[in-house]
Amino acid sequence: MPRQERPGSDGEHLVQQRLGTTERAERFYGDQVLDHLNVRMQEFVARQEMFFLATADRHGECDSTFRAGPPGFVRVLDDRTLAYPEYRGNGVMASIGNISENPRLGILLIDFTRDRIGLHINGRARVVLDEEMRAQHAGLPVDPVPGRRAQLWVTVEIEEAYIHCAKHIPHLQKVPAQQRGARAWGTDDSKRKGGDFFGAAAEASERPPFRRAERRNEHLRGGLHEDTGDAAYQGAAPVYGGGPEQVGVHRAARAEPAYGAGPVGSGRGDFVEELNAEFLDRVERVLARAQPRRPSEDEAEFRGWFDRRDG
Repeated sequence: MPRQERPGSDGEHLVQQRLGTTERAERFYGDQVLDHLNVRMQEFVARQEMFFLATADRHGECDSTFRAGPPGFVRVLDDRTLAYPEYRGNGVMASIGNISENPRLGILLIDFTRDRIGLHINGRARVVLDEEMRAQHAGLPVDPVPGRRAQLWVTVEIEEAYIHCAKHIPHLQKVPAQQRGARAWGTDDSKRKGGDFFGAAAEASERPPFRRAERRNEHLRGGLHEDTGDAAYQGAAPVYGGGPEQVGVHRAARAEPAYGAGPVGSGRGDFVEELNAEFLDRVERVLARAQPRRPSEDEAEFRGWFDRRDG
C-alpha cells in the first residue's frame, strides 16, 4: 500500500531543494522506503545478531548505542511491529530514559559477514516489562544464559524501513568460538567489561563535575519556548506500558526548525537564520568543487535488495 505522505523530514526536503538532489531523493523514497517490513526485510531482521540504536530525550540530546544477542533476539511480531530485549547493562538506562520522554527511535541493522547490507528502521517505541511481554506473546523463548534474560522489552511501531547501501560496508569474518572465548553476558566484572580502557576514570579527580547546560541546543533552537501541546512529544512512551493517562511523562520544549524550514513557532532569532545560511553556503561551496559521477550500467539497472515488489 502506498505511503500517505512523503518520507523524511522538512529539513531534509529543504536541503534537497537547496542542493539539487530532490529528484534523486524522490527516486529513493519511491523505490526503497516502506512503512512496513516486507518478507525479505523480516527474514533479514530474524537472523541478525546486533544493531545500532539512536534515541533522543525531550530536549533533543542524542544517544547512540549498540545492542547484541543471539540470532533472532530482535523479534518481528508482524510486518509493522518488532521488539527487542533490554539485557542487564551498566545501570545508566540512557536509551530507556530517552524513550520515556521521546518515543522516536532509529535502528540500523548491518550484516557485515553474509549479505554486507544494512536496514534502517525508524518508528515509535513503547517499553514493556518482560512478564507483560510474555503474557502477550506466549511463543517467546526463554534464554538459558542469565545475562541474556530480558528485564524489559522495547516494541517498535514501524514508520519507515529502508536499505543502507553496501558500498562502504566492510566485509568481516566471524572468529570461531574456541578462538574468541566465551562472552561475559551480564557480568559486573569491570575488567571483563573493558575496565578503564579510555582512561576516563583516571581523569576523574582532575576534571570538574559534568553538567549539561540547562538550555540545551539553544544555538539551534533560537531559545526554548513554552510547551504548546506539540503532538510530537505528547505521545512520549510511558515506561512499562500505560496509556494517555500515564502521569509523569515529560512534555517537550518547542524547538525552532533548522535550515529555515518555516514558521512553526515564535521567537526565532536572527542568529538561527545566520547559522543556517552559513551552513548551507559552506555545503554548497564544497559540493560545487565536487566532480559529478555518471552511474554505471549496473547501477542504472539495480533496484535494491528490499524492493517494494518483494513484500
